[in-house]
Amino acid sequence: MTADGTPDQGAPPARVVRVERVIPADAATIFDVLADPRQHRDIDGSGSVRDTSGTPPERLALGSRFGMSMRLGVPYLIHNEVVEFEEGRRIAWRHYGHHVWRYTLEPVPGGTRVTEEFDWRSSRAPWVLELIKAPEKNAVAMERTLERLEDHVAPPGT
Repeated sequence: MTADGTPDQGAPPARVVRVERVIPADAATIFDVLADPRQHRDIDGSGSVRDTSGTPPERLALGSRFGMSMRLGVPYLIHNEVVEFEEGRRIAWRHYGHHVWRYTLEPVPGGTRVTEEFDWRSSRAPWVLELIKAPEKNAVAMERTLERLEDHVAPPGT
Protein backbone atom coordinates (compact mmCIF):
# COMPACT_ATOMS: atom_id res chain seq x y z
CA MET A 1 0.00 0.00 0.00
CA THR A 2 1.22 3.50 -0.76
CA ALA A 3 1.07 6.50 1.60
CA ASP A 4 -2.31 7.59 0.21
CA GLY A 5 -3.87 4.13 0.61
CA THR A 6 -3.79 3.09 -3.05
CA PRO A 7 -2.50 -0.37 -3.97
CA ASP A 8 1.24 -0.58 -4.61
CA GLN A 9 2.25 -1.63 -8.13
CA GLY A 10 4.76 -4.12 -6.69
CA ALA A 11 8.22 -3.70 -5.32
CA PRO A 12 10.63 -1.85 -7.60
CA PRO A 13 13.68 -3.71 -8.88
CA ALA A 14 16.99 -3.35 -7.05
CA ARG A 15 18.52 0.10 -7.56
CA VAL A 16 15.17 1.72 -8.34
CA VAL A 17 13.54 3.99 -5.77
CA ARG A 18 9.84 4.49 -6.44
CA VAL A 19 7.17 6.70 -4.91
CA GLU A 20 3.65 7.27 -6.12
CA ARG A 21 0.68 9.45 -5.37
CA VAL A 22 -2.80 9.88 -6.79
CA ILE A 23 -3.15 13.54 -7.74
CA PRO A 24 -6.63 14.98 -8.39
CA ALA A 25 -5.76 16.40 -11.81
CA ASP A 26 -5.76 15.04 -15.33
CA ALA A 27 -2.63 13.45 -16.79
CA ALA A 28 -2.27 16.10 -19.52
CA THR A 29 -2.06 18.92 -16.98
CA ILE A 30 0.53 17.05 -14.90
CA PHE A 31 2.54 16.05 -17.95
CA ASP A 32 2.64 19.68 -19.14
CA VAL A 33 4.45 20.60 -15.91
CA LEU A 34 6.91 17.71 -16.18
CA ALA A 35 7.64 18.49 -19.84
CA ASP A 36 8.48 22.12 -19.02
CA PRO A 37 11.89 22.36 -17.31
CA ARG A 38 11.12 25.95 -16.28
CA GLN A 39 8.54 24.54 -13.84
CA HIS A 40 10.82 21.93 -12.26
CA ARG A 41 12.02 24.29 -9.50
CA ASP A 42 8.36 24.85 -8.53
CA ILE A 43 7.82 21.15 -7.81
CA ASP A 44 11.30 20.08 -6.63
CA GLY A 45 11.09 18.49 -3.20
CA SER A 46 14.85 18.19 -2.68
CA GLY A 47 15.49 21.91 -2.46
CA SER A 48 18.38 21.55 -4.91
CA VAL A 49 16.81 22.76 -8.18
CA ARG A 50 17.35 26.50 -8.58
CA ASP A 51 16.49 27.33 -12.19
CA THR A 52 17.02 26.32 -15.78
CA SER A 53 20.45 26.92 -17.25
CA GLY A 54 20.92 28.32 -20.75
CA THR A 55 17.91 28.35 -23.05
CA PRO A 56 15.77 25.29 -22.36
CA PRO A 57 13.36 23.90 -24.93
CA GLU A 58 9.83 25.21 -24.43
CA ARG A 59 8.63 21.61 -24.19
CA LEU A 60 10.70 18.51 -23.68
CA ALA A 61 10.59 15.61 -26.15
CA LEU A 62 12.66 12.49 -26.70
CA GLY A 63 16.29 13.56 -27.13
CA SER A 64 15.76 17.07 -25.72
CA ARG A 65 18.67 18.44 -23.75
CA PHE A 66 18.29 20.90 -20.90
CA GLY A 67 20.45 22.29 -18.16
CA MET A 68 19.56 23.04 -14.58
CA SER A 69 21.26 25.25 -12.01
CA MET A 70 21.45 23.25 -8.80
CA ARG A 71 22.68 23.67 -5.26
CA LEU A 72 23.55 21.01 -2.69
CA GLY A 73 25.85 22.89 -0.38
CA VAL A 74 27.57 24.48 -3.37
CA PRO A 75 26.12 25.60 -6.71
CA TYR A 76 26.59 23.39 -9.78
CA LEU A 77 25.11 22.75 -13.21
CA ILE A 78 23.53 19.56 -14.49
CA HIS A 79 22.94 18.82 -18.18
CA ASN A 80 20.14 16.34 -18.87
CA GLU A 81 18.85 14.44 -21.87
CA VAL A 82 15.31 13.08 -22.21
CA VAL A 83 15.73 9.32 -22.72
CA GLU A 84 12.10 8.16 -22.49
CA PHE A 85 9.05 9.98 -23.74
CA GLU A 86 5.45 8.98 -24.29
CA GLU A 87 3.17 12.03 -24.51
CA GLY A 88 0.91 12.29 -21.48
CA ARG A 89 2.18 9.01 -20.03
CA ARG A 90 5.94 8.83 -19.40
CA ILE A 91 8.98 11.09 -19.34
CA ALA A 92 12.49 10.38 -18.10
CA TRP A 93 15.85 12.11 -18.27
CA ARG A 94 19.39 11.38 -17.21
CA HIS A 95 22.65 13.27 -16.88
CA TYR A 96 26.33 12.33 -17.04
CA GLY A 97 25.98 10.06 -13.99
CA HIS A 98 23.57 7.95 -16.07
CA HIS A 99 20.98 7.55 -13.36
CA VAL A 100 17.46 8.23 -14.58
CA TRP A 101 14.63 10.33 -13.17
CA ARG A 102 11.34 8.91 -14.50
CA TYR A 103 7.70 9.94 -14.16
CA THR A 104 4.88 7.64 -15.21
CA LEU A 105 1.26 8.82 -15.29
CA GLU A 106 -1.80 6.59 -15.15
CA PRO A 107 -5.38 7.87 -15.16
CA VAL A 108 -7.32 6.44 -12.21
CA PRO A 109 -10.65 7.28 -10.58
CA GLY A 110 -10.22 10.66 -8.90
CA GLY A 111 -7.23 11.81 -10.93
CA THR A 112 -3.87 10.47 -12.03
CA ARG A 113 -1.50 8.06 -10.34
CA VAL A 114 1.93 9.67 -10.64
CA THR A 115 4.90 7.40 -10.11
CA GLU A 116 8.33 8.96 -9.76
CA GLU A 117 11.42 6.77 -9.96
CA PHE A 118 15.08 7.32 -9.27
CA ASP A 119 16.57 4.52 -11.39
CA TRP A 120 20.26 4.05 -10.70
CA ARG A 121 20.75 0.63 -12.32
CA SER A 122 22.80 2.27 -15.10
CA SER A 123 24.72 4.62 -12.78
CA ARG A 124 28.39 5.09 -13.61
CA ALA A 125 29.27 5.22 -9.91
CA PRO A 126 26.65 3.34 -7.84
CA TRP A 127 29.05 3.04 -4.93
CA VAL A 128 29.13 6.85 -4.63
CA LEU A 129 25.32 6.98 -4.55
CA GLU A 130 25.31 4.33 -1.80
CA LEU A 131 28.05 6.15 0.13
CA ILE A 132 26.13 9.44 0.20
CA LYS A 133 22.84 7.61 0.85
CA ALA A 134 21.29 9.06 -2.31
CA PRO A 135 18.57 6.38 -2.61
CA GLU A 136 17.26 7.06 0.89
CA LYS A 137 17.52 10.84 0.58
CA ASN A 138 15.91 10.80 -2.86
CA ALA A 139 12.94 8.76 -1.57
CA VAL A 140 12.15 11.51 0.94
CA ALA A 141 12.67 14.28 -1.64
CA MET A 142 10.51 12.45 -4.19
CA GLU A 143 7.60 12.21 -1.70
CA ARG A 144 7.89 15.99 -1.24
CA THR A 145 8.10 16.50 -5.02
CA LEU A 146 4.81 14.68 -5.57
CA GLU A 147 3.20 16.74 -2.78
CA ARG A 148 4.44 19.94 -4.41
CA LEU A 149 3.32 18.72 -7.84
CA GLU A 150 -0.15 18.15 -6.43
CA ASP A 151 -0.21 21.62 -4.89
CA HIS A 152 0.93 23.02 -8.26
CA VAL A 153 -1.71 21.35 -10.46
CA ALA A 154 -4.69 20.34 -8.35
CA PRO A 155 -7.75 22.57 -8.34
CA PRO A 156 -8.13 24.51 -5.06
CA GLY A 157 -10.17 22.70 -2.44
CA THR A 158 -9.53 19.18 -3.70
